[in-house]
Amino acid sequence: MKSLTRYARLWFSLGRYAFIRELTFRANYVAKLAVEVLWLAILLLFYRTVFARTSVIATWSESEYLFFVGCFFALEGLVETLFLENCNEFSDLIRSGDLDFFLLKPIDEQFLLSCRHVDWSTAPNFIMGVGVMAIALYQHHWVFDPMQAGLFLVVFLCGLLMAYCFLLSLTSAAIWFTRNQSLFELWWLFTSLMRYPRDIFVGSWAYPLGWFFTYIIPVLLVVNLPASVMVKVFDYRFVAFMLAVTALLLVLSRRFFRYALTRYRSASS
Repeated sequence: MKSLTRYARLWFSLGRYAFIRELTFRANYVAKLAVEVLWLAILLLFYRTVFARTSVIATWSESEYLFFVGCFFALEGLVETLFLENCNEFSDLIRSGDLDFFLLKPIDEQFLLSCRHVDWSTAPNFIMGVGVMAIALYQHHWVFDPMQAGLFLVVFLCGLLMAYCFLLSLTSAAIWFTRNQSLFELWWLFTSLMRYPRDIFVGSWAYPLGWFFTYIIPVLLVVNLPASVMVKVFDYRFVAFMLAVTALLLVLSRRFFRYALTRYRSASS
């Protein structure tokens, strides 16, 4: 318990430092925020145009799909705020040899390397995503159900942890590749897949792809299941499957990360 409190206080201090540093470059913060607002507006306009010509996309109505988009935007915002920049800088630490200084610190390496910096410029994405979800629920005439809302929070957290595990695994591979630009192309592929409902992968050519990214590399569950819990009829078996997969990915990604560190050759070697 003391260890968890220590890490929570450290993470809070790191986040506060990042926030103060962000405020020293207010123009940059406003510019990045404007870009994110513009991106969300274009995305919503695109789907509004699509639904002006059809009432359903892969069994998702307009309000349901709007909630799906908000869920994706909120989850992606959290990943970018908490983890993405840290993981993206990992290969630079390897090439420069600065990774040595991180490994010498008396703290868990995974925590320090993946959570040391909070990118507050992307934090508003989460707020905007929550706002879109709230509008979608209003249009959907959703009646508050505490059990349903609680289950949504659980699977949303699972989706966040799954995304973190995928990102951490790709980051760990930079030990061997040194440059992780190509690896992060895979991450953008994963986020592109997360952006669409699993229901679109039907038919003879798309079904194997949907099955693979649901059961083998389950990136399609990250956003699909939390959104389905709130606005669709969902299967409890999928919820149980997601909980089990999240626990498994947390274990495997950590083991892979620690194994990757054993293959690291420091700048002094």
